[in-house]
Amino acid sequence: MSAGKGAYRTSLTSDHVPGIMSIIRCHNLCYRYPEGDGLLFENLQVEIRQPGFHAIFGHSGTGKTTLARMIAGELGGFEGSLVIEGSKTVFYTHNMERLPGWADVGELLRAVTPASARNHLDRLTETFGLQACLHSRFARLSLGQKNRVNLTRYLVQPFDILIMDESLANVDETTRGIIISEIKAIFPERCFLYISHNMIEVSRYCREIVVIRSPQKQPQAVCLSGLDASSSDDAGPSAGLEQVLLEIAHAT
Repeated sequence: MSAGKGAYRTSLTSDHVPGIMSIIRCHNLCYRYPEGDGLLFENLQVEIRQPGFHAIFGHSGTGKTTLARMIAGELGGFEGSLVIEGSKTVFYTHNMERLPGWADVGELLRAVTPASARNHLDRLTETFGLQACLHSRFARLSLGQKNRVNLTRYLVQPFDILIMDESLANVDETTRGIIISEIKAIFPERCFLYISHNMIEVSRYCREIVVIRSPQKQPQAVCLSGLDASSSDDAGPSAGLEQVLLEIAHAT
């Protein structure tokens, strides 16, 4: 599993908003790939102030995964500051992670689940539709099943922030909605950063939507409000969804 490093777990003491602490704050981030000609990030400003299900959104190549890895403490070499409030445990999971094939899925999940989270494991296994997979080897699963199993092993850990980088790729739309709704119901006090190319899904379920743009556009990051629906049936009138979609399209 990928967890953030200690250097990223300092307390936020900035006076940018008196009395309000940010969970994540990126200030004036500048970064270029080691072999790149131009900047990927130029004075990037991102701030997440509260728990919930949030999104990092943008066109391919704008640096969503790079930013996620910076927040998780996996990538350095940037200028500016990146602050995680308090002593937070940050995990980063992506859709290409794979589990070993020496045991069946149920055995693997039980092995990594703390005793205090066994009830969560049972609930997630049922809601994510994994019962039929528990006696199969990981390598024999479909891509969608692999992603659901991998996400489950992170959700049963004691994390504060979980970055989900295309973690529900290859999962059908209905099941994705069920999974997101369940995550929001079980973990309302934790912080999630969801990376997805599905604009409707991001608009419907996310509280804050951080749109990353090219460095030629300033500000490079624009934060919008999503509908933060608890389920697909709780998304409000279609006009509200259309408004958020228009705002995202305009921002990108």
